Amino acid sequence: MTLLAFVLSFVLLVITALHVYWGIGGIWPGTDQASCARAVVGFRGVDEMPSAFASFAVAACLVLATLWPLALEGVFATPFPKQGLAATALMIGLVFFGRGIAGFTPWWRRLAPEQPFARLDQRLYSPLCLMIGAGFAILAITEFPA
Repeated sequence: MTLLAFVLSFVLLVITALHVYWGIGGIWPGTDQASCARAVVGFRGVDEMPSAFASFAVAACLVLATLWPLALEGVFATPFPKQGLAATALMIGLVFFGRGIAGFTPWWRRLAPEQPFARLDQRLYSPLCLMIGAGFAILAITEFPA
């Protein structure tokens, strides 16, 4: 399970770095604010990226999620009991599962129809969220103290 924890943390670290990049004004994968927003935000009529504060707030949450699998595996010392780490990992997994499932619903498609976001969401973002959610669930279940 240690390999899963490291892979999960690495993927989340990359996603965290992207949010920091966007927070400091980065526009990849677009060519300007509007095209980047249509690719990574996707809400109807979006023409600019979220504020730096919003990007950094998401990055801060992702940093915690990045560290959680490593803490659960005992890679570094933490004051939290293993049972609490496992329960929280399950909750984090449920958040990612929820986001992953949402991406395949008609409601979400109406909320975020912009292209290329809608296509990327169904092919990449939502499946990735489902895999991250599964990773957290597997870690939580296998690491939950008996």
